[in-house]
Amino acid sequence: MSLELMMAKIFIDDKPYEVDGSKNLLETALSIGLNLPYFCWHPAMHSVGACRQCAIIKYKDDDDKKGKLVMACMEPVADNLHISIEAPEAHAFRAGNVEALMTNHPHDCPVCDEGGECHLQDMTVMTGHNERRYCYTKRTHNNQYLGPFVNHEMNRCIQCYRCVRFYKDYAGGKDLDVFAAHNDVYFGRQEEGVLESEFSGNLVEVCPTGVFTDKTLKKHYTRKWDLTNAPSVCHQCSLGCNIIASERYGTIRRVLSRFNGDVNGYFLCDRGRFGYEYINSKNRIITPARLVNGSFAAITAGDAVQEIKAIINTENNTIGIGSPKASMESNFLLRELVGPANFYAGVPAREGKLIRQVIAILDNGKVKTPSLSEAKTYDAVFILGEDLTNTAPMLALSLRQAAKNEPNEIARAVKIPDWNDAATREAVQGATGPFFIAAAHDTKLDDIATGIYHASPDQIAGFGNAVAGNINRQLNFVAADAEIEKLSDTISAALLAAKKPLIVAGTSLYNEAIVQAAANIAYALKDRGKDAGLIYILPEANSIGSALLADQYLEDAFAQASPKEAKSVIILENDLYQRMDKTATDTFLQYFTNVISLDYLENATTRNSTLLLPAGTFAEADGTIISNEGRAQRFYQVHVPKNDVRSSWKWLAELMAAYDSSPINLDAVIDRLTAAFPALQAIQYVAPSAGFREDTQKIPRSPQRYSGRTAINADMHVSEPRPPADPDSALSYTMEGYVGIPPPALTPFYWSPGWNSAQAINKYQIEVGGELHGGNPGKRLFEPDPNSKAAYFNSTPSACSPKEGQYMVLPLYHIFGSDELSAQSPAVAERVPQPYIALNDSDAGKAGIVEGAIIEILLSGNKKWLPVKLKMGLPQGTAGLPKGLQETAGIIYPFYTTIKIAGND
Repeated sequence: MSLELMMAKIFIDDKPYEVDGSKNLLETALSIGLNLPYFCWHPAMHSVGACRQCAIIKYKDDDDKKGKLVMACMEPVADNLHISIEAPEAHAFRAGNVEALMTNHPHDCPVCDEGGECHLQDMTVMTGHNERRYCYTKRTHNNQYLGPFVNHEMNRCIQCYRCVRFYKDYAGGKDLDVFAAHNDVYFGRQEEGVLESEFSGNLVEVCPTGVFTDKTLKKHYTRKWDLTNAPSVCHQCSLGCNIIASERYGTIRRVLSRFNGDVNGYFLCDRGRFGYEYINSKNRIITPARLVNGSFAAITAGDAVQEIKAIINTENNTIGIGSPKASMESNFLLRELVGPANFYAGVPAREGKLIRQVIAILDNGKVKTPSLSEAKTYDAVFILGEDLTNTAPMLALSLRQAAKNEPNEIARAVKIPDWNDAATREAVQGATGPFFIAAAHDTKLDDIATGIYHASPDQIAGFGNAVAGNINRQLNFVAADAEIEKLSDTISAALLAAKKPLIVAGTSLYNEAIVQAAANIAYALKDRGKDAGLIYILPEANSIGSALLADQYLEDAFAQASPKEAKSVIILENDLYQRMDKTATDTFLQYFTNVISLDYLENATTRNSTLLLPAGTFAEADGTIISNEGRAQRFYQVHVPKNDVRSSWKWLAELMAAYDSSPINLDAVIDRLTAAFPALQAIQYVAPSAGFREDTQKIPRSPQRYSGRTAINADMHVSEPRPPADPDSALSYTMEGYVGIPPPALTPFYWSPGWNSAQAINKYQIEVGGELHGGNPGKRLFEPDPNSKAAYFNSTPSACSPKEGQYMVLPLYHIFGSDELSAQSPAVAERVPQPYIALNDSDAGKAGIVEGAIIEILLSGNKKWLPVKLKMGLPQGTAGLPKGLQETAGIIYPFYTTIKIAGND
């Protein structure tokens, strides 16, 4: 339908507006900048009409002077419609409704964690309700323990239903519900316990009151107006979700979602939201140190720089090992410092080559890689080899929405608009569209799958190629047997019948054939005229970025090391013991006279170093990372650390003679990076330069109500200190500066007059739920070429056949535990599983092994004893180990090993 046919002219309080005819009146009013109170409505979850707070007067026609009261969220836009927001009757109803909702509210704003950024407070002021007349006994509830992430205070509830709508209907959670009898409504679990959903932290932002609050913030609580904030990007997986990190007294206090309509929208996963606490760890490296007589002694930053410069100048063979955790700028400057021939990507070759294969497909292929948000628009999904809830949680959340697209056509057919959530769900009755998974074991998305295939990695690749062969009969791919052929026929038919089929794969099983099979399916669909999408999941936040700078890997570095030639190695934000075998890593590091580590936390590599430089985490550094879709995004320092911690690229710039006489700032590094790599020119335009100003002013990191700057330093002096300068960005470390809506890449917090809560994001969007004023942050580096001659991949691996008594061991991923850094955050650490080995129940039965039995396994030549878990769907002849735990560090998957019951010789 054309845009002209969708537009409508409406009159709000006698003022005409041209608006989108497909929306409801609440969304329309907010989109054109009007203030209309609401509670239950949410732009991502739409309308249910539960709270009755958005009351307006609707008139029949120009002659109707009385009108009738309606709820704006449940009324469609219609051409020539007349409504009133300001009518006295509407005002009175909204004020009375808030008063009724608050009869049982404890009015504990001064001690409530939500105070000062509470949507209920905003709406109460907006309605004009300012006097509490209810003087009877209030209904009270017992609060539940909901785990280490979310605090529960049920007495503050106003029954908006947002929590269960998000948790159950949007995120697919099963263990939070509403329980009601008469006027007594309770939102919680059937019995108290840890919330099981990986997205439970979104209740903190979804709830308009203080029922669900951030338990990690509660440990070091600070009011919103006393927080220093910065726009940032989550570093806990490859998706590049946008976040706001907040600081007070030199510690990071919380992480909130930062709206990006192309990426994570309004939400975050729990690892991204709560995994920040490692930044405040007692194990942080905060000062340069030198190894002296077996222990580290602190040295000054100047001495450290001079000592390392002397080492580099006297040794011509210093090598550098980069990191997919580190920014583009840091990796690039290390490459410049040691020379391209001596720079190695800080990952094993198997992983690095897979990432470069993905880059080649993204860069040279003919199928689009949709953004995280665009993934929600596809109507058929086929996942190969990925446990998305644990490797890319927010993509799993997006795909749950994609699974609803085909069934939602049922509602559209009976003229139910998309925004009418309650009616749509009633019409659809929980149905899901074509959603297929080929994985090495069961996953949390199985509950919405229409077809599931469990197999070994090579079998998954062969199955994917069989689907591609069904779509394009010219390909010489056939299914392994009749049963698999039947399922591949079903999947290929569903993908061809869809308007927009999506293929998802990744590197999690370290199988090149899976990566290639996914491309084959997407190419075949494209050649059949389908608007197909192809998404790859990568291991870490800057896996693509670091791979673009190096094609040498850890094995290459290990092979180059020699005891005959004393060298130095600089290791950038990388614990090599997490990536490579311990014995091989020990040997490698022993070959070097000087092992220089730039890192945040003590780890096995820093303990085997001779010099340490304290690197800044994402909250203490500036830089650029490139997400799995090839989107370059900038993150900014939240505060200036009180010690010698600084961005790795700043340390490296000081070590480079070329920078001795020129400014050391982020723009200069980016200029040099893009000059050396012209294909990365887009990085220059990811965010405004440090010289950018709005009305001659910088963008303040702190809100105007920020207080206590003198008190912060009262132990030193009582005068207000001068804020530190920031030469690397257009942000300032103060509350003074531009008041208004800054460029999206520089937005440190959301606030608008009358909107102190997270709902203030409405004011930053062109239309509610739409693109931000100035565009969504980030620049894509790869776009499909419709004329691409990208060839199909021909390799079809044979199925694995372990020898008698051997098992093929695969990595198992956990949202809490598989990421090295977030696992060291106290709240996340409570959710990290204990080490175990997973077996197929049939294999376990044959070996006489029961759940919980302790078995002996050979890992990297060493015996380990682990308890057994029986894993649904795990193929016969395979076993699984949790990836990322200390006990499984350094393992390169997949590998073969023997297993036996402990104590049986």
